[in-house]
Amino acid sequence: MYKGIAFLYFVCFTLYIIYSRVPDYFDGETAPATIHWLKDSTTNTTIPKAVFIHGKTKYEVDARYVLRSLPENKKLTVIYLVKKPQNAVVYSWWGYWITWGELLTSILLLVALFQVAVAITKNPTPEAVMEQLEYFNAAKKRKYD
Repeated sequence: MYKGIAFLYFVCFTLYIIYSRVPDYFDGETAPATIHWLKDSTTNTTIPKAVFIHGKTKYEVDARYVLRSLPENKKLTVIYLVKKPQNAVVYSWWGYWITWGELLTSILLLVALFQVAVAITKNPTPEAVMEQLEYFNAAKKRKYD
């Protein structure tokens, strides 16, 4: 039972990750970018921004993410949609493919659903146990005589 639940969880989570990324992995374009610590106009603090060029326009996108530190002049890749290059994101394993919110939510959901499954199947009624024993002990009939 544990292997089946774990396998189903990993298959569903992998498919969710592949098809839910924004900007889309299959339709998005990648471009080289460089990290520059620039002043944010809204908070007046210095934050890392990924600077890249699309066409003749220079774009700066926020590159901050939980548990990720980016030094000045680091070379990396951004992914964006051609129609909206201002919505680009840093293309990395942590932050694009795996996000902390999705990972935490999926693990909590897995634990909760597992606990529900265990609670439902923990104490079967005597009638259910007898029914299962009769089913397994019944003589196997051939499909075609």
